[in-house]
Amino acid sequence: MDALTLIRETFAPLAGKAVLDIGCGTGALARPLAEAGAAVTGIDPGEKALAKARHAVPGARFEEASGEALPFPDGSFDGAVMLNSLHHVPDPARALVEAARVLRPGCRLVVVEPLASGTFFDALKPIEDETEIRAAAQAAIAEAVAGGGLTCERDVILDRWESFADREAFFARVTAVDPARAGAIRDRRATVEAAFAAAAETREDGRFALVQPLRIHVLTPAR
Repeated sequence: MDALTLIRETFAPLAGKAVLDIGCGTGALARPLAEAGAAVTGIDPGEKALAKARHAVPGARFEEASGEALPFPDGSFDGAVMLNSLHHVPDPARALVEAARVLRPGCRLVVVEPLASGTFFDALKPIEDETEIRAAAQAAIAEAVAGGGLTCERDVILDRWESFADREAFFARVTAVDPARAGAIRDRRATVEAAFAAAAETREDGRFALVQPLRIHVLTPAR
């Protein structure tokens, strides 16, 4: 199973359901959800990413907003997803409260977060060390559940494997997420190249594979 399959299963049947994609980026998740019949709304603070999302998924709705201040009334959606986005939010605890607020009673929030482990993380670390922000996202989820604001229906860890033709393809992949990383790659070239070489597994076809463990929580707001 992968993250997309779990998301689809959580919200099945998707047809006609209003789903909020929090931190939608360029629309990578919005597209398959929309193709499955969901009425997708995506929010992201980056206007450039939203422009790409609107082009990629013309049938969805996209708005510029932050996860801590969703521009929607209470109970607006049948489901919400945060795919690799909670650790990028300055206040993850507030973002979880907001996500819960805009869900209709009994509906679910799926939070998919990369852990600070795995060879993908090892290769990324000298470019951008996300150890603290990834831990903060997990802590926010744990505190929300312990405090009774959210109920955890499912908590699983899945491995996401990615392969790259060479280190430049990996660098392109991580800078697509955050263009500011290009400066770190340039300034620490020898270090980041060495980290990629040490972390990557060479496959039989000559490509380089990296694994990123993902922790997925399926959460229901307390009412």
